[in-house]
Amino acid sequence: MARKAVIETFGCQMNVHDSERIAGLLEQSGYVMTTDLVEADLVVINTCSVREKAQEKLYARLDDVRGKNNKERPLVAVTGCVAQQEGGKIADQTRTRIDAVVGTQAIKKLPMLLAEAEHSNRLQVDINPYDDVSFPLGIATRHDPTKAFVNIIEGCNDFCAFCVVPYTRGLERMRPSQEILAEVELVAAAGHSEIHLLGQIVNHYQDPQYPDFDFPQLLRSVGEVDKVKRIRFASPHPRHVSDRLIEVMGESEKVCSHLHLPLQSGSSKILKSMNRRHSREYYLQLVNKVRKNIPEIALSTDIIIGFPGETENDFFETLSMTETVRFNSMYSFKYSERPNTLASKRLPDTVASEEKLSRLMRLQDLQKNIQIALNKELVGRRVEVLIDSRSRKRPNELSGRTPQNTIVNFEGAPDQIGDLTIVEIDGSGAHSVHGFQVQSN
Repeated sequence: MARKAVIETFGCQMNVHDSERIAGLLEQSGYVMTTDLVEADLVVINTCSVREKAQEKLYARLDDVRGKNNKERPLVAVTGCVAQQEGGKIADQTRTRIDAVVGTQAIKKLPMLLAEAEHSNRLQVDINPYDDVSFPLGIATRHDPTKAFVNIIEGCNDFCAFCVVPYTRGLERMRPSQEILAEVELVAAAGHSEIHLLGQIVNHYQDPQYPDFDFPQLLRSVGEVDKVKRIRFASPHPRHVSDRLIEVMGESEKVCSHLHLPLQSGSSKILKSMNRRHSREYYLQLVNKVRKNIPEIALSTDIIIGFPGETENDFFETLSMTETVRFNSMYSFKYSERPNTLASKRLPDTVASEEKLSRLMRLQDLQKNIQIALNKELVGRRVEVLIDSRSRKRPNELSGRTPQNTIVNFEGAPDQIGDLTIVEIDGSGAHSVHGFQVQSN
């Protein structure tokens, strides 16, 4: 009987895609994937260290594994950013026995490390900083019927003061464009019609062999692949949004009219302290340029509240920036010190937790009202929707997204998932809109 494996994933889209790769590797090694923790012979916890209390959450989940699993002793592996950050120390902080700790750059070695752990009955740790970013084509197990994540860059060289990525995923390494396009062709042929290109600073891409082959050229090339209907990417940096990128986004029918532009703060003073290398004024000029050239564009962003040194006036500048730009969506967080970052070494956490929470709630209330107003403007309009799932709330409804990344719910049949359709919007809320199909492509 085949052994069963569970993968639990925390964190960003890159971690989700890493788990897809891990699932493929394990299936090749003879495991059958399951969601049943009770019966699992192997438990893999793929961790994220960006959010607050990441280690505590990991140890709490390891205790759950120990308490809920029916096996005498399942194999347990910890992967991802906390694994890279903490290494073998993880085994000393939990009562659950750990068999393998695998860093972000050693995923391909997981099956071998698990086999060695079983053979030797000893913890296996690999957090070495491998430069090789290649991955065997066709191995990742993708369960999403519509979209496919494709990594184009690993690591980051920017060292924003708050960010742990350069320490957990290493310095920037680019995948060859030929390998990227081969993967796109493979997943598109398998029915994944929406391609999500991933990189910590995705628009900094440059082919390691052909320097003239940059991110705008990659977008053009992916758009030429047969059966690709839509292209999205995350996460770009405002500094690298070039005129050529704006031009390609405006011209291509496949590149979605949605741009995620992480702002982090509306204060130039705080941006400088964050080592973001752009100012409030630069960001506003960029927004105006993008909207002038792509009128239908939707903008989303990330905001950190309560970064060290943030005053009430600095926070007011973030509020005013939010009011000026009118983002279609926003991810906002309270600042929390992350290990090894520049901020943790140089900048005392000066903003009280209560003040961070108060400011965060004020920002989120403002953003919610903006989203309600923007979504209300869609009522009565017809929009193109790529159907990607059933609705979470109503079993007779489907859900999909517009090119601007707005979630649309409407009645439809499950066999339409993966199709493009035209929906007329008849209702709206803060996080999605509702409508009815008027044309199916």
